Amino acid sequence: MFSSVAHLARANPFNTPHLQLVHDGLGDLRSSSPGPTGQPRRPRNLAAAAVEEQYSCDYGSGRFFILCGLGGIISCGTTHTALVPLDLVKCRMQVDPQKYKGIFNGFSVTLKEDGVRGLAKGWAPTFLGYSMQGLCKFGFYEVFKVLYSNMLGEENTYLWRTSLYLAASASAEFFADIALAPMEAAKVRIQTQPGYANTLRDAAPKMYKEEGLKAFYKGVAPLWMRQIPYTMMKFACFERTVEALYKFVVPKPRSECSKPEQLVVTFIAGYIAGVFCAIVSHPADSVVSVLNKEKGSSASLVLKRLGFKGVWKGLFARIIMIGTLTALQWFIYDSVKVYFRLPRPPPPEMPESLKKKLGLTQ
Repeated sequence: MFSSVAHLARANPFNTPHLQLVHDGLGDLRSSSPGPTGQPRRPRNLAAAAVEEQYSCDYGSGRFFILCGLGGIISCGTTHTALVPLDLVKCRMQVDPQKYKGIFNGFSVTLKEDGVRGLAKGWAPTFLGYSMQGLCKFGFYEVFKVLYSNMLGEENTYLWRTSLYLAASASAEFFADIALAPMEAAKVRIQTQPGYANTLRDAAPKMYKEEGLKAFYKGVAPLWMRQIPYTMMKFACFERTVEALYKFVVPKPRSECSKPEQLVVTFIAGYIAGVFCAIVSHPADSVVSVLNKEKGSSASLVLKRLGFKGVWKGLFARIIMIGTLTALQWFIYDSVKVYFRLPRPPPPEMPESLKKKLGLTQ
């Protein structure tokens, strides 16, 4: 599959100018003028040299997609695990708002009952589940972005780029949630049902004995309800915010910014995207938390019982959590790309052919 995707990526408008020169064969242009000694000049592929200096692989190659998936594992697995205490309190506020009346009260009650150690409940399924989700989310996003871009063509890719981001991220998240669902179900049981289980090793066999495989996947539909809108907002808002920041805020072109400066822009764009992500996905998140706690319940029954006001419980905690989470994830993901010297195409620019059609250039 990766070889066919790599072939499609060669003409992809998200590709970098240097790589595009190589793929189009323009890097092989040779000077016909003789050298100082009268001998023909040695052919020199400047584009290929630039690629060797800057990138460890071609955009859209198998190695590129694999390392993007690794970046997703690192960014999602570590950040979600680091925020387990906040996630635990948020989940408890959603399933028992009478006992956990707010974010600070929730921390206070949890510390009083379970101690500091209790704040780490659910860390193992969180780490495993969100690592697998990150692999699919970021890795498949890059795959689908290349595939859909080549289906649209260069001009339509630019004109419909927001729709492309939405479609690619939704497709990736569909598979990411299937990978996440079992661990998410175990995490919620551990965090919200006192006495049920303290570890993944205890929770998983008990869940399977009680409800079979259904216990691990009954929350996948609500997960899609929560995560697909969240991820669509996360990627589309991030991509367009980065584009806007370089266009209207950053005082110099991206090509003139250092790597640390580019990563600062990534972090800011990630936080802005995260705030919108939290708002869009919170009602479904409330349903998932209650559903995974209760046996034999359904998403429609939970939604009806919670009502409009109930599904927004814990929103402030989720905004803090998701805003920070999304910013850190994009920062780490982009840092992994920098570390492995992966191609990081700049914000898209209008193709010359489209400029001519619109009369913007001669």
